[in-house]
Parts: sequence; C-alpha cells; structure tokens
Amino acid sequence: MIDVSTFVAKSGGVVPVITLNSADVAPDLADALHEGGCGVLEITLRTPAALGAIQKIAEDRPGIMVGAGTVLTDQDAEASVAAGADFLVSPGFSTAVHEVASATDTLYLPGVATVTEAMTAFSRGYTFQKLFPAEVVGGAALIRALGSVLPEVRFCPTGGIDADNYLDYLALSNVDVVGGSWLTPGDLVDAGKWALVTQQTREVLEQYPRS
Repeated sequence: MIDVSTFVAKSGGVVPVITLNSADVAPDLADALHEGGCGVLEITLRTPAALGAIQKIAEDRPGIMVGAGTVLTDQDAEASVAAGADFLVSPGFSTAVHEVASATDTLYLPGVATVTEAMTAFSRGYTFQKLFPAEVVGGAALIRALGSVLPEVRFCPTGGIDADNYLDYLALSNVDVVGGSWLTPGDLVDAGKWALVTQQTREVLEQYPRS
C-alpha cells in the first residue's frame, strides 16, 4: 500500500479534485499537472468517464498517483481498485469502503465533518482524514480545534478550498495537503489548454509554505 507520507510528498501540497466528461483527456491532464509539480490526482466517480480515466492514468502514467473520489459504496471501491486506483476518498466514513480498502491494501482517506466522526475514524486507525465540506463545517478554525484534542490526526481539507484560501489551510500545523477543483476548471480541460494548467499548478505549488 502507498503510505500517507508518499501521498503527501508526491502531491506537492495540493490534490486536484477532478470531474471528467471524457476519459480520453485523462493522460494529457495528468501530464500537465505533473509537470506543474503535482503527482497526485483524485478523479471523482461523478461521471461515467471516471473509471476509464483512472484506468488510463494508472496504465499509461505509472509515475503519477491516481485515486478515486466520491467513493460511496463497496461496489464503487471494488471497481476503483480494479481500475487501478492507488487510493480511495469518500465524503464521509464508510465501513463498506473501509473493508474493501483493508482487504485490497489500498490507502483510504475517509471524510469527516465533526469531532465525533473524526474520533470514529481515528478509532479505526485513520490518522489521515479528509475534512469535508471544509468551509461549510468550520474551516481552518475547526481543524485548529481538532488538533488540540486529536493531535495524532492530520487532515486534508476539501470543499470550498480555492486560490483565495488554500494557503490559510496549509499554514495549519495539522494540514499537509488540501484538495480542490480550482486547478482543473472545466473550460481549460475541455479546451485542452494543458500549458496553462501546468503554469497555474506551478504557481500555486510555489506558494506552499514548506519548511
């Protein structure tokens, strides 16, 4: 299984959350993001193209870590792993997804929105969790508060993260990576403006306050 430290290091600090209408563009998009410094991509299971996109990246771009997002059921998890997903992400904690991830030795990033949910995920061994939807449930202030009671847990906030606030989250001591869709807007992807995607990605990651 790919460990959390590898996930964080390859991401560069930001994980693009991507929804695609065509699997064919996936390798070019992955190349554009990787050239900009981001080696971890999350393809959401919100369109029929998602599993095909994951498979194309997994097969054609082995140096890039690709995961499945919006994984809601054990069937979603099994299909994602079969397509080659390196990790699974769900909007909340799912026992069914947890069981598939455990059985297949796949990195799982469960979603949480409250202290109780974070404690539940932690009790199952998850020290790396997704706070979702971050801006709605308390944002940076909530993550800061969670750090005082769950110091072992680190968070990947997603939901409302954009160019205006991502650095506020990355400045938190218990956040190493954020997730968001602003790096891959639909108009750029649909137009195949890969050089612009690379440029924007590089500019964003250059601002990451890494020590």
